[in-house]
Parts: sequence; structure tokens; C-alpha cells
Amino acid sequence: MAITLSARQAADEEARAEVDVLTSRLEKTAQLTKKIQASLTRLETSGRSVQEAIGPIHGNTQRLQVLGNNIDSILGAIETVRGPSDIKNNEEEIIRSGPDNAGLSSYLASMNRVTRALSDLKSTNMKSNQQALSDLSRLIQFGNQQLESVFRRILQEDAAPVEPLNFITKQKPWPTLSQDKTTRLGLINSFVGARQQTSMVAQAQESPTAKIYANVRGPYLQASLANLAAASVNTAKKKSADAIYKHGTNGIGMYAQAIEGAYIAEHENVCALFARDDWGRVFNLACQGAMDDVGRTLRELNVHIRAHLTTDCFLAYEILEIISQLSSRVETQTGELKGPFGSVLKPIRDTARTSLAELLDDTRKRVSGIQSIPVDVPPLPITTETMARLQTMVEFLRPISGIMISLGDGNWKSASGTNASADTTPSLASFDVTADGKELFAHYSADTVDALLSSLQAKGAQLLKTKQLQGVFLANNLVVVNRMISASDLAPLLKSRIPSLDTWKKKATSLYMDPWLETSRILMDVVHTGGSRTGGGRAGRPASGSTGNESAAVVKALSSKERDTIKEKFRQFNATFDELVAKHKMLTMEKEVREAFARDVQAMVEPLYGRFWDRYHELDRGRGKYVKYDRGAVAAICAGLA
Repeated sequence: MAITLSARQAADEEARAEVDVLTSRLEKTAQLTKKIQASLTRLETSGRSVQEAIGPIHGNTQRLQVLGNNIDSILGAIETVRGPSDIKNNEEEIIRSGPDNAGLSSYLASMNRVTRALSDLKSTNMKSNQQALSDLSRLIQFGNQQLESVFRRILQEDAAPVEPLNFITKQKPWPTLSQDKTTRLGLINSFVGARQQTSMVAQAQESPTAKIYANVRGPYLQASLANLAAASVNTAKKKSADAIYKHGTNGIGMYAQAIEGAYIAEHENVCALFARDDWGRVFNLACQGAMDDVGRTLRELNVHIRAHLTTDCFLAYEILEIISQLSSRVETQTGELKGPFGSVLKPIRDTARTSLAELLDDTRKRVSGIQSIPVDVPPLPITTETMARLQTMVEFLRPISGIMISLGDGNWKSASGTNASADTTPSLASFDVTADGKELFAHYSADTVDALLSSLQAKGAQLLKTKQLQGVFLANNLVVVNRMISASDLAPLLKSRIPSLDTWKKKATSLYMDPWLETSRILMDVVHTGGSRTGGGRAGRPASGSTGNESAAVVKALSSKERDTIKEKFRQFNATFDELVAKHKMLTMEKEVREAFARDVQAMVEPLYGRFWDRYHELDRGRGKYVKYDRGAVAAICAGLA
């Protein structure tokens, strides 16, 4: 119990001690709090004092910053205003001095700086800069005029016309601008082009440098080609109006060579100076005048050809081939001028196409217009001229074949057929790619020969009284046709068509042999001898080569009336035979015609007369009163007709 009380007292003492400690700490905390509160009070008082002291200074500082910013803006605006004036002063001397004095590179650099300054100045939109804008614009305009003047002057240094023959005959390339000049011209053009792209108005117009180039180079091309253009027209004129045009005698071939050389060289110049997108436009501008001259030259040639179509249609074929090939080569090299070449070639192409039908019509009209035929019925000049035309056509077979393929087989027989296809330039679709140009020419030649011989036959029937004359007339002309085919390049082309001439030969032979047939019919009349009427009335007829005794037996069996009939037949034969032989010898025949007709006469007359003579020659008993010729004499006379 005592222990328990003592322990509790000890615990209480310990608790009082802890309380005393806590009380002491609370007092110290209270004191510290008072000190902190006093410090905060003093700090708040000091902060208000500082704020009251610093506030005015801060406000002044802000106002000073605003003022400084305003001053900087004013200085910038002043600099902006002064800038154009400074640029004008700095660059004007260079620009006014010109590209030659300043140097092209320095001049273009100065122009670029002024151009940029003008662009910047426009973006400020300040009224105070209006004068500066005007000054810089005038300066740029002056500079551009200077550049364009230099561009023109450099081009004009090589604008003197040249003599094309000097380059053609010596096979020298056509002259182009030197690299130094193309470099300078290219720099100027690039600057002008860049400036044009910034202007919407200028973009809708042709570049000044492009215009200058065309204005300088265009006349240069025209003047350089003018002599050959004139020569092409002059060489079309002939001393003899009826002379057929010969291949290569016109100056159009040389003219085409000059055009090709000039155009390709000009395209090289254009490519060296201008941007790719401008090549075609500038090239066409430069060549426009020269192309107009080509068109004028071809129109003049076409007028000449139309006036002398039968002799000079070949010039149309030659021009068509030469200019078509020229157009193809120029297009291959430049990619340009196909359309212009097609346009200037159209009159010649139309003439070439219609000429085929017109030549056929001309042949018919000329034969139809013949008023008389010589009594000896020789071949007419129209035959030789027509065949000479066909012979000459072979020399122009390539362009003619192209024309015929585009027309189609047989469409040359009338002018309407050729005109229907002449309104437009032929395209690939209009061609029969399976057509053979040589075969079509053979068809055309056959049509020409048929037109000629048909017209001659009709004219012979109209003007010549006898079929014999008509036959000789037709045969003489036919031989000329056959001879001129065989002796020329027509032979291999018309080989398959020559058999058609046999039909005409048979017509001529039939006409000529008509009176000989009548004479032969005298010898073919049937005579019935006494009691012998079998075998078609020819019983008792001695074989060819029979003896006089056999003839005597036949004659003896004849009645007096039958003898009189035989005597009359001998008289008729003698008279008509002598007359036909005399006419045969009087007629003018081509050697081949005379020989052919002689063979035909001999083949018809000699066997018939021989049989007739074998049977009845004893009727005359060798006196020659009725039987004028023996079989040998008739054979000799027939052989002598050749």
C-alpha cells in the first residue's frame, strides 16, 4: 500500500513537470508570435512607403518606353521614305549610262534592284511615296527602252540578207547567231520575260523582245529568200509554149533547200534565246513573212500551170512532192509550220488533183475539135502528145501515185470526182493503205489510151468516108501508142494493160478488111456444076494445086449461064482487087501497120483466090481476058503489100 502511494506521487510529480515544460513553451511561442506580428506590421508599413516612392518612377519608365517605340517607328518611316530616293540616286547613274557603258550584267542587276524597290514601295501604300513611285517607274521604263534598243541593235548586226546559193552549192550550214550574241540576247529576254510575268496586262500581250525578234529576223528571212522565190516563177516561163515541162528545170527545188536551211537555222536561234514555251510562237512569228512569200510564189506558179495545164501539170506534181517533203523535214526538226505549209500548198494540190480528169477531158476535146484528117490518114499529133504526157508522168510517179491513192481508183474520170476531194488537205484516213500507186497509174494510163482511141475512132467515122480509111487511121495511131509504150518506162508499168490494145487492133483490122472481105465474098459464091449438088454444092471441086486438065473438066461441066457468072466474078475480082491494091499502096501507113494489114490480106485473099483459080482458070484458056492473075501472081501481089 505504501509502495503504491509512493509510485503515484512520483507519477504526479512527473506530470506536473511536463505541464510546467509545456506552459513554458507556450509562453515562448506567444512571445515569438508577438514579435512576428510586430515585424509584419513594420514590413507592411515599409512596403507602403516603398510603393509610394517607386510608383511614380515605374509610370515614368512605361511612358519612356512608349515614347522610344514611337521614335523608332518614326525613324523607320523616315527611312522608308528616304529609301526610294536613295535607290533612285544610287541606280539612276548606272541605268542612264546604258548597258554598253555599265556592262550588261551590272545593268540588269541595277534594273532588278530598282524593280524590287518599286514593288516594295507599292506595298507601303503611302501617299508620300507617290513622287518616288513615279520616278522609279520612269526610270524602269527608260531602262527597258534601253534594253530593247540593245536587243534590236544586236539582232540587226546579223540582219543583212545572205545569198542562199552560197550555202547550198557549197553545202555549208545556214548561218546562225554567235554564242556571245545569243548569251546577251538571252539575258535581256529573260529579264523582260520575268518582268512581264509580274504584270497581268503584259501577260496578255506578246513579249516586246519576241516582237523585236520577229520584226528584225522576219525581213531578214524574206530578203534572203526573195531571189530564189522570184527565180522559181521566172524559170516556169518557157521559150516554147507547147514544150512539156522537164523534171528539175524549175527553181522550186533550190528554193525549197534554201527555205529548209533558213528555217532550221532560225529555229536554233529561237531555242537559244527564248524559253521553251515560247519557241513555237516566236518561230512562227519570225517565219510568217517568209511563209507569205512562199504562198505568193506558189499561187503565181499555180496560175502559170493552170494556163498551160497540158504541158506544165508536171510542175504541179513536182512542187507538190518537193514542198510536202520540205514540210515534213521542217516539222521533224522544229515541230512547227505543218499547218502553214499545208495552206500555201493547197492551190497546187488542188490543181494536181483535178489535172488528172482535166487531161482526160482535154484529150477528148482536142480530138473532138479536129476539123479534118489528111487524106493519107497519118497518126495525129494529139496521139504523140498524149503518150508523151504519160511517158513524162512516169518521172513524177511518186507524187502522182499519192494523188491517185487519195482520190481512189477511177475517181479521176470526171472533174466532179476530183473536186469533191480537193476541199481539204488529205489525211491518213482518206488513203487506201492497201492501194498500189503503180497499179493505179496503170489504170489511169489505160483510161487515157481508151479515151484517146475512142475519140479518134469516133472522129474517123465522122470525117473519113470509107471504113478502110477509118481502119488505117485508127491503126496508125494505135501503132504510135504501142510504140511509145514499148520504148519507154511505161512498158513495165503497163505490161498487164497491153493486151487491152489487142481489142483496138481488132477494131482497126476489122474496119480496114471490110472491103477486102467484100472482094473475098466474090470468090466464096457457090457454083453448082452439072449433076453434082452434094456436099454443100462443092462436089467436083479440084483440090488446091490441081492441074489444068482438072480445071478444064470443071469448066466443061458448067452451063453457059454458069460460065457467064464465073467470068463476071473474075472481072469483079480483078477490078476490086486492083483498086484495093492501088489504095493500099497510096495510103500512108506506119511500117508495122502496113506489114500487119498485108499479112491479113494475104491470109484472106490468097487461099480463096487459089481455090477459085484452081477450078475455073481454064475458062479463059490462058488468054487473060477474064483470068487476069494466076494464083502465083496474086500471092506475089499480096506479099508485096508489105
